[in-house]
Amino acid sequence: MNKKIIIAALAVVLVAGGIKTASYLHEQKMIKIEQERIEAEKKKYMIGCKNDAKQYSYDAKKINEKLSKFDYSNDGKKMVFLTFDDGPSTTVTPEILETLKENDVHATFFVTGKALKDGGKTSEELLKQELEDGHAIASHSYSHDYSKLYPKRTLNLNNFTSDFEQANQEMKRILGKYFSTRVIRCPGGHMSWKGMDALDEYLQENNMVSIDWNSLNKDAEGPKKNAAQLVEVAKQQSKDKEIVVLLMHDTYGKEETAKALPDIIKYFKDNGYEFKTLR
Repeated sequence: MNKKIIIAALAVVLVAGGIKTASYLHEQKMIKIEQERIEAEKKKYMIGCKNDAKQYSYDAKKINEKLSKFDYSNDGKKMVFLTFDDGPSTTVTPEILETLKENDVHATFFVTGKALKDGGKTSEELLKQELEDGHAIASHSYSHDYSKLYPKRTLNLNNFTSDFEQANQEMKRILGKYFSTRVIRCPGGHMSWKGMDALDEYLQENNMVSIDWNSLNKDAEGPKKNAAQLVEVAKQQSKDKEIVVLLMHDTYGKEETAKALPDIIKYFKDNGYEFKTLR
């Protein structure tokens, strides 16, 4: 074969090989970039809140252990956990978020999947804002349906876990697939139902925690109260407790709770409490 032809053929092979190598290197580079993007997305979240909000959070298991023993002491250090159930709502939650931001304090929102679904884009944006503002997101079920979760006032574990998983999927749809939370609050409270040992075992196996409360403003109990009355109830319920887990609601019809919140925050600030979230 002519020497020039052989050289030309080799050149073609080398060029082709070079193109393949460049293509391979580019592909590997893109894979690495995508892996780094995924890792960065994962690292944005610790469980229940953004990583940069970790400084405001506290281990919910430790608090639940204290509550289960009716031990609200904390070596003289006062902590308050503002918690809001049943939201988000398009009417009450925005005002609560604004008050929290103005006072530079953080809360834990026990979200229901149905409220997210029913509130459409507005509720989705509120959930994103809760996370972005440094609050903790916890689950309060999808349906909040007592008859489904606790037929004849007794836990149905399959119904319960599937309902909460539906809520989790709704939150992931909005916040991203890498978001997760291990903190739940049972609709009606863990304390209210029979057969809860099965749930406790399930939560233990899955490194989750159910947490109730040791104080409340009674915005969902008894006669309807105005803001001033809600503040007074919250004060009375929290008296002499170094650890306070305060139950409130940010669902529809709780406008008085939103109005009461500035004075509730002021009370805890004036009495030396540190505001924490549950993770």
